[in-house]
Amino acid sequence: MLIIPVKEGENIERAIKKYKKKFEKTKVMRELRDRREFTKPSVSKRQERIRAAYKQRLQSAEV
Repeated sequence: MLIIPVKEGENIERAIKKYKKKFEKTKVMRELRDRREFTKPSVSKRQERIRAAYKQRLQSAEV
């Protein structure tokens, strides 16, 4: 359960923004999406390598 302290007279939009940030930091939605279907560790490692290579290509093209 997330608890967001709201000061007296504080804008409700600001409190909602704090809640959304805190919720995003907990990575609940990411975990739910990952649990929807099982991916083998070898497949996830391969995807990470492909992503890393892509990022590296972008950075080397920038310079």
